[in-house]
Amino acid sequence: MSIALGLELRQTPSLVLTPQLQQAIRLLQLAGPELEAAVASEVARNPFLVRSEATQPAGRLRPERQTAAVADDPDGWLQPAGPLAADRRLRARRVSPAAEGEALPSLAERLTRPPGLHERLAEQIGADVRDPHLRTLALGLVGFVDEDGYLRESDEELANLLGAPRELVAAARAALQRCEPTGVGARDLAECLALQLAERQRLDPAMRALLARLDLVARADFRRLERICGVGREDLEAMVAELRTLDPRPGARFGVADPDFAVPDLVVRRDGPSGWRIALNPAAFPKLSVDRAYYAELTSLSLDSETRRFLDGQVQEASFLVRALQQRARTILRVGRAIFARQRRFLEEGPAALAPLVLREVAEALGLHESTVSRAVAGKSVATPHGVFALRYFFTARVNQGAGEELGAEAIRVRIRRLIDQESAETVLSDEEIVARLAAEGIRIARRTVAKYREAMGIPSSVERRRLRTLGR
Repeated sequence: MSIALGLELRQTPSLVLTPQLQQAIRLLQLAGPELEAAVASEVARNPFLVRSEATQPAGRLRPERQTAAVADDPDGWLQPAGPLAADRRLRARRVSPAAEGEALPSLAERLTRPPGLHERLAEQIGADVRDPHLRTLALGLVGFVDEDGYLRESDEELANLLGAPRELVAAARAALQRCEPTGVGARDLAECLALQLAERQRLDPAMRALLARLDLVARADFRRLERICGVGREDLEAMVAELRTLDPRPGARFGVADPDFAVPDLVVRRDGPSGWRIALNPAAFPKLSVDRAYYAELTSLSLDSETRRFLDGQVQEASFLVRALQQRARTILRVGRAIFARQRRFLEEGPAALAPLVLREVAEALGLHESTVSRAVAGKSVATPHGVFALRYFFTARVNQGAGEELGAEAIRVRIRRLIDQESAETVLSDEEIVARLAAEGIRIARRTVAKYREAMGIPSSVERRRLRTLGR
C-alpha cells in the first residue's frame, strides 16, 4: 500500500446564507413589536433610510392625502415622494409634528398619571404616622408590597432585610395595614380578608374559623365547615356569601400600566354578499424608503475612497432592507390568503367550523418551504369578524371520524367548551356525558380525548366544577 500526496478538483453545490438572506429570514419571523424595534434601530444607524408617512397612524393623515394614497397605490407598497432637502431633513429628521389643525395635549396631560398603589400608601403613611423612625420603616415596607397589595414576607425576614428589630417591623406592618385600601400589607389571603371583615366588625370566632379553612371553602365542603365553625347550613352559606363580597386583590385596582392591545397584521373583511377580502394592516408594517437625493448630494462632494465605500455600503443595505420588508409583507399576505382559502367556513360560521389544517398544506399550495410558512405565522395575528386570532390558531390537528371524514381538533374543543359553559350546578356533565352529547352531533371521540382537551383548556373535572358552581362561581 502506497501513500502519496495529490491535488483534486471537485465541484459540489451548496447553499450559502448571505448576510442579506439571513436578515430577510430574521425579519420574516419577527412579530410586530420586535419588527418595529429592529426597524427603528436601522433607521437610527443608516443615514439613507427614511420612514414613509404611511407608517404614521391613519388618524394623523389628512383625508385628502389618505384618499390619494389609496387610489394610487391599492397594495400600499409604492415608494413615497422624494425627500426634503438635506439641510431641512437633518434639522427636522426626528421631529413628528402634529397634523394640520390637530391640537397637541397639554404638558400636564402628557406628564400626569394617576398615582399608583405605592404612591398612595406612601402619602397616607407620611400623613398618619407621627413617629419618625416608625414612619421611615413603614415607608421602607411599601417597597415590598406587590401589585396585589400583599406584603408576603414574614416579620423576621423583613427585620433581617432592613436591619431593624422585629417588634418595630411588626408595628410598621400594622401602620401599613391601617392604610386604604383595606387589606393591604397582608401576608396571605386569609389575613387580607380578615382585615376587611374587621373593618366591617364581622370578624367573629365563627368567621375566623372559616378563614382558617379556605381550602374547604374552595372545595365547597360545607359539612366539615359546619362542624368547624359551629354554625348551621343557612348561616354558613351567608358567611360564604359575605366572603365573596370582599376584595382578594385590594392593590390591583390601582394598577396604572397601559393595557396591551394586539395590532393585527392582517384584516379580513366581507367583500360583497359572498366574498371575503384579506388585506395587510398598514399599522403593522413599517414602510421605509431610500433617500437617494441625499446620497447623490453627498457623493457629489469631494470624498476619499473609504468614505465613498462607506456611503455605497449604507445605501445598498438600505435598499435591501426596503426590499426585504416588502417581501415580508407579500409573504405574510400570501400565507394569510392561503389559510382562509381553506378556512372559509370559519369566516362564515365561527370557530366551531374550523377545518383541519397543517403547515405542510399551505407550504405546498404556495410553493414555499414549511419552515418559511412557520416563520410567516409566528407571532402574527389577524382581525376577523369573530375577533382577533393568532395565525397559528388556524392550524389544527385532524381527528379521524371514520369513513374518510375528518374534523379539526379546535372545532371539537370549541364544542366541548360550549357544552360546559351551558352547565348549571344541577346539570354538570361528566366526560362520558360529553362524549354522548358530541356523538349526538355526529362527533365520535373517546372519553380520554375529551379529558385531554378539557385539561388543555384549563377546565376542571366535573366534580370540581360542581363544587365551584355550588359556590356560585
